Amino acid sequence: MGLGSCMITFFGAFLSGFLFFLPISYSDKAPDYTFVKEATSAPAVVYYDYIIIGGGTAGCPLAATLSHGATILVLERGGSPYGNPNITNIANFGPTLLDTSPTSPAQQFTSEDGVYNIRARVLGGGSAVNAGFYTRASTHYVKEVGWNHNLVNQSYEWVEKVVVFKPEILQWENALRDGLLEVGVLPNNEFTYDHLYGTKVGGTIFDAEGHRHTAADLLQYADPRKITVYLHATVQKILFRYIPGRARPQAYGVIYKDAYGVWHQAYLKRNSSKNEIILSAGAIGSPQLLMLSGVGPAYHLRAHGIKVVVDHPMVGQGMADNPMNVLLIPSPIPVEVSLVQVVGITRFNSYIEGASGLSLSISLAHRLSNNFKRFLNQTEHPPFRVLPEAIARAAEMVHGIANRTIRAGVILEKIMGPLSTGHLALRNTNPDDNPFVTFNYFKEPEDLRKCIEGMRTIIDVVNSKAYSKFRYKNMPVEALIDLMLTLPVNRRRKHANATFLLEQFCIDTVMTIWHYHGGCQVGRVVDKGYRVLGIDSLRVIDGSTFYHTPGANPQATVMMLGRYMGQRILHDRLVHGSKKKN
Repeated sequence: MGLGSCMITFFGAFLSGFLFFLPISYSDKAPDYTFVKEATSAPAVVYYDYIIIGGGTAGCPLAATLSHGATILVLERGGSPYGNPNITNIANFGPTLLDTSPTSPAQQFTSEDGVYNIRARVLGGGSAVNAGFYTRASTHYVKEVGWNHNLVNQSYEWVEKVVVFKPEILQWENALRDGLLEVGVLPNNEFTYDHLYGTKVGGTIFDAEGHRHTAADLLQYADPRKITVYLHATVQKILFRYIPGRARPQAYGVIYKDAYGVWHQAYLKRNSSKNEIILSAGAIGSPQLLMLSGVGPAYHLRAHGIKVVVDHPMVGQGMADNPMNVLLIPSPIPVEVSLVQVVGITRFNSYIEGASGLSLSISLAHRLSNNFKRFLNQTEHPPFRVLPEAIARAAEMVHGIANRTIRAGVILEKIMGPLSTGHLALRNTNPDDNPFVTFNYFKEPEDLRKCIEGMRTIIDVVNSKAYSKFRYKNMPVEALIDLMLTLPVNRRRKHANATFLLEQFCIDTVMTIWHYHGGCQVGRVVDKGYRVLGIDSLRVIDGSTFYHTPGANPQATVMMLGRYMGQRILHDRLVHGSKKKN
């Protein structure tokens, strides 16, 4: 992993970032899930009512819900989040994203736009590697999608009973909140899960001890007698067949490999026509696996030697990623370790968030330290000279970095939507490899306009009285912008005028906030019930079905969607069963 990849991963890590039972209090101790096993222990052939591909942010709540009316198999290509301190401890957030090992819970990829990114590879999905911020979708979003408002709220509450907490707001996050209010991001909505214009404190999936709670915790809701979860189970393809009298193919099984490379097969039981395979592999994995199974643009599949089951030209289309741009602000005083807790939801539809004081690995700390030293040594770099006294003060930050603690904050902006979209294409036929992904950041001028407005708001916050004690007075904002341009935050070309033009700065320093979506969108690839168009017994339930990111962070809505659709599917199953009996 090169310096550039390390740097962008660090900055991403620094920024993001995020049936009712009584909740169980978890620490980093693994729960007693007797139904969670290594795939190496799986029989060669198994049969279940539902096969869920992906035990992620949507897959876990979906499986837990469905287990109360059917037998469930979950196939997760990653391992367990429990017992891994990099996942469970907030202070180790950065090292999780820097882990490049073959079993890392965060599999790295770089989009064709030259932006570094990661995709989750662990039980609990993105909720096991994100910055923990929890906020619901807006009422407008729920109405636009066509979900049942009451069932949506019940599903959110079901999630919140187990994995969501009210954060303790300390000095740095308080300063960010007060700065946002001072510059006019109003009203003050205080603590709420709701999506409201103004400034608010959202929920977090980190508890008071700094321990992460993930979608995997929602498996405590499951009926342990009816669910099996296999870890390190990588699905190779979905199997289809034609039934006499039906023109449409039907999904009926999957082939997967365990950690030793041994092949296994899982099939749907034939006891009900309602039995299904459900893809919950995420915005990268779901369209990729559909293509590998023969469902996608026919010309593209044939080019890879894949037999076409259904020519589905929209699979992999509509890929979008919310662009993120940031300022790193060295602080003259110590800052707490915090991930995203406060958000400013602006009227021009850009979200302003922040984080502070994360610990780093020693090697990465020294790399950042050296980069910052080089920047400080460029004191004659016109027109933003950093005064000697500012250099002396900033040396404290360098010392802190070398000793594994950043004395700084980062303020970021993420635009709503976005309108700009791209596509996903297969790199090869190996499901372990990342496909080609193009997001086309700022292709639509409206996205760029929102970024410029967002950066102007960040600059106003940095210059606000409320934030003043957390920045060096003799280091102008222009110098902070110049600093960002010296850091290899992505693989894109940097232009000299980016220091002066926010438009160019947005383009040159764009990063991801890991909220990518699309590839299997409703109305294009799946219907409103998330059934794959033109195929029986196959659904997709995850963020690949979204046209826009719900709210300031999608994880709450992805977890809600798993619960929501689980209830809908069970209801349809019970109604179908009652009709057969009658």
